[in-house]
Amino acid sequence: MTSSIVVQLQESLTHMKSQQQYRSLPSLEHQGRYVVSQGKTLLNIASNDYLGLGSDTELQSEFLKQIDRLPAAQRPKMSATSSRLLTGNDTQLQALESELQAWYQAAVGKQGLSTPKSVLVFNSGYHANIGILPALTALPVKTLILADKLVHASIIDGMRLSQSKLVTYRRYRHNDYEHLARFIEQADETVERIIIVTESVFSMDGDRADLLQLVQLKAKDARIELYVDEAHAIGVLGDTGLGLAEETNTLTDIDYLVGTFGKAFASMGAYIMCDEVVKQWMINAMRPLIFSTALPPINHAWTRFILAKMPNLTHQRTHLAQISIKLSRAIDQQHRASPTAQNISYDSPIIPYILGDNACALGKAQQLQAAGFYALPIRPPTVPANTARIRLVMNAKLTNEDCERLIQQL
Repeated sequence: MTSSIVVQLQESLTHMKSQQQYRSLPSLEHQGRYVVSQGKTLLNIASNDYLGLGSDTELQSEFLKQIDRLPAAQRPKMSATSSRLLTGNDTQLQALESELQAWYQAAVGKQGLSTPKSVLVFNSGYHANIGILPALTALPVKTLILADKLVHASIIDGMRLSQSKLVTYRRYRHNDYEHLARFIEQADETVERIIIVTESVFSMDGDRADLLQLVQLKAKDARIELYVDEAHAIGVLGDTGLGLAEETNTLTDIDYLVGTFGKAFASMGAYIMCDEVVKQWMINAMRPLIFSTALPPINHAWTRFILAKMPNLTHQRTHLAQISIKLSRAIDQQHRASPTAQNISYDSPIIPYILGDNACALGKAQQLQAAGFYALPIRPPTVPANTARIRLVMNAKLTNEDCERLIQQL
């Protein structure tokens, strides 16, 4: 590396620091509901461990005892050592896909439907989102991708990788379906396919997409396909935890239903629920799947262990909703993501505390940490300019007393 490149890198880092946008990796020790940071024990309100399963040591002990009872030759391996197309397609992974498929079928069965879906598991939500759209748009079909303005960075990267002479993308204003409808109306007649992409629960604002309205839009134009990322809704919403699509009875209307295991599942990995022909196409065309070593079988065994419990975690989901709405209603309008909203209803456990200025967000995080809460500032480019915030995240292990103490600091 030349000295001029080193100088430019250092200057860019210095500029980031001057704008309060410099990031560094924290050194943390996890102790149940708490993290130890710089010698201080703080209540964790920054994690995506929505159901508190990641900090549940009894749950982990139960899993390890279950594994220990297996004959040595049957215990899941610590590494897949290969991609799925080589030797990484372990029995644990195949069983996980079958059980996810059964989860979906049970949910739609309750709605009196029997529309089948196949399941394909990936290494992470990022792998999924940078790979699905490029694979879907690899066909010689003129395609328009329309995505919500606030979709995750991984989806944006997936759209960028999809761009070609036949594929373009546009981003409609956040949850503005009139704006989206205008894009659809303006689509050239030569466009054969329109893929609408949204998160069901948005990771930084914590609000929900209107899946019913998106389904209605889809019904008006045969070219439309729906791609919904349920990363922050899986485990949290729905009667059995299958997300917002389950809660809104729209499971069978969504073409590409994506979810992750790294949040409420307290594990690692991701999946897509889709038609069988789409699954087979992904296996043959999705580069992150083809060219990545599969996750360790022990990881998939843990995900299966959690999945078996997920439909019955109703109490945790109910408590999570109660403390989340309590905190949401306690935040002053000026600090809400939607300051004009009058009636606060439960959207998700993600409650943004908007401060606008980067320095203010840093200062508020420091105040909360001094009061015993591990809260972090979220700044551009993660969120739009002038919307720096504290991303307050509830989890099912927090008590009403914890919530009250937090409210006093706001």
